[in-house]
Amino acid sequence: AAFISAQDQYSLLNRRIEREVVPAIERHKLGFLPYFPLASGMLTGKHRKGVIQQGSRLSFSKRHIDRFVNDTNWAKVEALTAFAEQRGHTILELAFAWLLAKPFIGSVIAGASVPEQVEQNVKAVGWTLTPSDMTELDRITR
Repeated sequence: AAFISAQDQYSLLNRRIEREVVPAIERHKLGFLPYFPLASGMLTGKHRKGVIQQGSRLSFSKRHIDRFVNDTNWAKVEALTAFAEQRGHTILELAFAWLLAKPFIGSVIAGASVPEQVEQNVKAVGWTLTPSDMTELDRITR
């Protein structure tokens, strides 16, 4: 049986797969399921530089802090938050809308531990990013 899908980390803060994995996915017509689409909470809007919300994944996982929390990512989060807010959305909605705009994404795995998070996740489906939005997001995150 042939492969039909691949899965790897992919988010506005982790775009490494675009160099080799995405071209292979597109060439072989595979779907893709990104994991850590919210960069362990960095793209939820819960956290600000120097203030990690207690009880969150980042508050108790040194591995996730080491992977995602750094000055470069904080600068991107600030710019992405401003981008989303200027358009009447949250950074979480932006993170999911950006992934859903990629033609190779089959689905976004969106975890939720409370009903409000499910509602936040669903709002992203209603936001279609324009080509100029995507260009600006490339500028912010590359």
